[in-house]
Amino acid sequence: MSSGSNLATRMEMVETSSPGSATPQAGASGASGAPPPPAKPPRPRRTPERFCHVLKLAGFAFLVPFVRLAAGEDPRMQLKELWRSLGVPLLAMLMFGLMWSFFAARIETSLGRIPGPAAVWQQAGALWVDHKAERQREKEFQERQAVRNAALLAEDPTAEPSKVRYTGRPTYLDQILTSLKTVFTGFLFATLLAVPIGILCGMSRTLEAAFNPFVQVFKPISPLAWLPLVTLLVSALYVSENPVFEKSFLVSAITVALCSLWPTVINTALGVASIDRDLLNVAKVLKLDWKTRLLKLVLPSSLPLIFTGMRLSLGVGWMVLIAAEMLAQNPGLGKFVWDEFQNGSADSMSRMLVAVFTIGFIGFLLDRVMQTLQGLTDFGARR
Repeated sequence: MSSGSNLATRMEMVETSSPGSATPQAGASGASGAPPPPAKPPRPRRTPERFCHVLKLAGFAFLVPFVRLAAGEDPRMQLKELWRSLGVPLLAMLMFGLMWSFFAARIETSLGRIPGPAAVWQQAGALWVDHKAERQREKEFQERQAVRNAALLAEDPTAEPSKVRYTGRPTYLDQILTSLKTVFTGFLFATLLAVPIGILCGMSRTLEAAFNPFVQVFKPISPLAWLPLVTLLVSALYVSENPVFEKSFLVSAITVALCSLWPTVINTALGVASIDRDLLNVAKVLKLDWKTRLLKLVLPSSLPLIFTGMRLSLGVGWMVLIAAEMLAQNPGLGKFVWDEFQNGSADSMSRMLVAVFTIGFIGFLLDRVMQTLQGLTDFGARR
């Protein structure tokens, strides 16, 4: 009995373990609700680092926390960075405005009380309205001249129509454009002169020793000392019946160039002199000519410091420009400030403060532009 029961048991085990019998059971168990395979976890979004780098270069670093928050990074860290980069400056500006309003109402000058933020903003709006009214007068003048010329040609087709230039006074925006044109002209003169001198000084210690006394002597000279000399030279050399540029414009631009070229000279010489000597030795071994060595080795290696010098030179030139325009009577922001000071009306101080904030804001924008260009030439940082 025991052997028969053991044999029957073995036969049942063989039947249950056979492939034919196991497949239906497996299929039945799968169809009856076996757990599905685990889903793959969602892939985290990558932070656009290149886009964040572009924002920083363009001066919009306060937008980087928003981008990182959208990419799913740590909210606490990004909110802290947003407070530091945007909240703290806004709070500081608000406190400055409150302190300005408080103290301005308590200080009396010969022109009256110091205007507060509201009065300065009102005068800024008045200057904009004045600009639009002047542009409208210019447009009406051109239209009247066109009507007169059309009537003249209708009467006599051989007549030459008159082309009279509108001689209205420059508006505040016109004076801003004049100052920008002047400072960029002087900055261009300074750069074209300073970069070659700096390269020569950086590549040759003999030339560096020759130029160093001139740099040390002329660098600290004030624009107020240069201006009379430049005025005399321009008046003696720039004599023309139909001048392309006004003498006051040239005097201001040359004064800006003389005062702003030295930072570019110094930084360019430093950048060229700090090139790795191994690279210069390789250039000698390869027997590269001076042009190839300059374009392929010297300039790319020294560009970051060259742009640092140009950035400093532009800042110096923008500061020098205002004093030069005051004395040379170039119709820019400097002359605007001087005219308002001489005017002495009730709104003069508000208008001068508008000019002060305009000068500061434009200087900030010019520095940001040069800083962006400097960052684009910093190849090591991008690697």
